[in-house]
Amino acid sequence: MHQNMAKMSPKIGDIRRQFTLDKYQEFLRPALHNGVEKPDAVMYAVRGMLTKGVKIMGKTNADIEDWDVENEEFWEREGKRIASRNLWISIPSLLTGFAVWLMWGMITTQMKNLGFPFSIEQLFTLSAIAGLSGATLRIPASFMIKIAGGRNTVFLTTALLMIPAAGTGIALMDPGTPFIVFQALALLSGIGGGNFACSMSNISTFYPKSKQGYGLGMNAGLGNFGVTTMQVLIPLLMTVGIFGALAGDPMQLQSPSGTLIGRIEAGTDTWIQNAGFIWLVFLIPLAFAGWFGMNNLKVVTPNPGSPMSAFGKILGLYGVGILTSIAGVWALSVLNMWLALPLTIVLTLILLRLIPGDIKPNIQNQFAIFSNKHTWSMTVLYILTFGSFIGFSAALPLSISVIFGNMMEVAADGTVTRVVNPEGPSALTWAWMGPFVGALIRPVGGWISDKVGGSIVTQIISVVMVIASVATGYVMMLAYNSTDPNTYFAPFLILFIIMFAASGIGNGSTFRSIGFIFNQQQKGPVLGWTSAVAAYGAFIAPRVMGQEIQAGTPEVAMYGFAVFYALCLVVNWWFYLRKGAYIKNP
Repeated sequence: MHQNMAKMSPKIGDIRRQFTLDKYQEFLRPALHNGVEKPDAVMYAVRGMLTKGVKIMGKTNADIEDWDVENEEFWEREGKRIASRNLWISIPSLLTGFAVWLMWGMITTQMKNLGFPFSIEQLFTLSAIAGLSGATLRIPASFMIKIAGGRNTVFLTTALLMIPAAGTGIALMDPGTPFIVFQALALLSGIGGGNFACSMSNISTFYPKSKQGYGLGMNAGLGNFGVTTMQVLIPLLMTVGIFGALAGDPMQLQSPSGTLIGRIEAGTDTWIQNAGFIWLVFLIPLAFAGWFGMNNLKVVTPNPGSPMSAFGKILGLYGVGILTSIAGVWALSVLNMWLALPLTIVLTLILLRLIPGDIKPNIQNQFAIFSNKHTWSMTVLYILTFGSFIGFSAALPLSISVIFGNMMEVAADGTVTRVVNPEGPSALTWAWMGPFVGALIRPVGGWISDKVGGSIVTQIISVVMVIASVATGYVMMLAYNSTDPNTYFAPFLILFIIMFAASGIGNGSTFRSIGFIFNQQQKGPVLGWTSAVAAYGAFIAPRVMGQEIQAGTPEVAMYGFAVFYALCLVVNWWFYLRKGAYIKNP
């Protein structure tokens, strides 16, 4: 048998001499025993030896040439371990990206409490700009893994977040900082939103189809905890001068605020600048972890080039996204939102196709996803789920502050005016609950979908979203027009938590469906594209809800969302659940 083995591969003798006898017994002897019945066993035994040998002869972060996770033996022998390592570095990096991207919802609420010289509409606009940028940057980010490699991409995109984190902290030290500076920093914070597309594209390549729900659910679900982490951490850290003289002096609250543990009265010292500086504490070690602990998969990225070459490609792609985000912000000042957003997307795609060099053919090959009808159906369904989650996360803090921070007062002559509610609930105390539930339950959505199918789960949560959205709109109308809005806060919060839970489960089910429908080459770009379009929810929800609240009709926004959710019910049924569906319950 050993002679036959030598004939099969003359290099086996060399391999044996490089490893200890116990390694030989661990890998080759079982393979030789099963070699006749399992022809692939020898190949995977040798590969397993080489993988184990990386710790002796190579590096943990080395590029991986062979990757066949659909082969169960390969997956159990080495694939699972490598995938898990990359996943557990990816998760905190993505979590921090979400935190930096969506921190403006909490920051603007506290800017209002501190008396920064900006209108409510301007403050809503900062959250919306971050949302627009994050969504737009996801379009080029969805192509990064194929072009630049997973390790290279996660390292650099994580390191880039240090710019808006540090810049925001510096800008918040002075209430006189011009509004345009905050607009620029909100735009750069969108890098954290863009990182989601490349992160999900990367992790999808490490897991077999049967484990897509788990891998993507864990990455996205725990990554989504960045929203909750930020909403809990920022209010608490603003109460303490943890960075000492480096972060400057505190400011005094002009209006009451709050944290997870209670109300904070006006006049209290507040270090709002900590909301930016704190993320540097996490981003610096995470960037190192990404570089030294993750891998590029050569089967996915055949030619990433040198690290500097890969970084150049990543910066070029994000540069396109930044330019078109700026164009989108300008377009919104002269066009209707429903015209400006599609134009921003189209402009981004056109510029990506015009990029010169070796990036161009790679991007053009990946544009094939747009000829697949399932790309478009899953895009609509992911707007339903992730678009709702991220949009409500961005809009909820300031919505609580405006709707419940004021109340109607009836004068003796019958005239009604809107005045400050002295006992209004603090958004900084309550806004974290919905995103927390949505992020916590997302992996459960992926797990259930692996068991019963993703589309049936998506259909159920769509029904819940329709009903809850209508009910929430009705409660918001009552609260806005009430002389005692606090009466309606509990049902308002419960209904939003229900919508967050439904959208969180749906996030897991739709990503499971994408991982099932598309092949290895397409699912990464499709995941990136669908998440990019859905992320515009982080712009649309603050913008629409802010406009309707300003107009005194907050319920109109929620009723409009309910109509869209009903449309998603039809799309999901037609493509994946009806008799004769294109693909049955993926």
